[in-house]
Amino acid sequence: MKNACVLLFSLLLVSCQFQNKEEIEKAKQASIDSMKTAMEQQRVVDSMQAELTRVNEEKEAVQNSKTVVVNNTTTQAAPKRKGMSNAAKGALIGAGVGAATGAIVSKKKGTGAIIGGLAGAGVGAGTGAIIDEKKKE
Repeated sequence: MKNACVLLFSLLLVSCQFQNKEEIEKAKQASIDSMKTAMEQQRVVDSMQAELTRVNEEKEAVQNSKTVVVNNTTTQAAPKRKGMSNAAKGALIGAGVGAATGAIVSKKKGTGAIIGGLAGAGVGAGTGAIIDEKKKE
């Protein structure tokens, strides 16, 4: 009985080892296949980039061969927009924060949001104006 148990255990152990070797080989083959696929995809991308480069070079050659006519009239460039001032940014941020705070704190949500938004806009505009003044100096 003892010999039969030892024999059965050793067969089980040996069969598991062979199965693990087969799984390892399958995993190796899967890795190799995925690398081959990635290399093929890279070849396709490289060939597309080479074709795109060739087409761009042809376009440049055509553009360089065109005749250029120069018109001597002068035009003024459009004035550059400055964007928002710090006072406007401060008013917007203050209005948003004030409205949110007013809605949270007040029992009447709509009224609290309006009052908070107006107060926040005023404080934000004032703060932004101070920052604008300091930047001018």
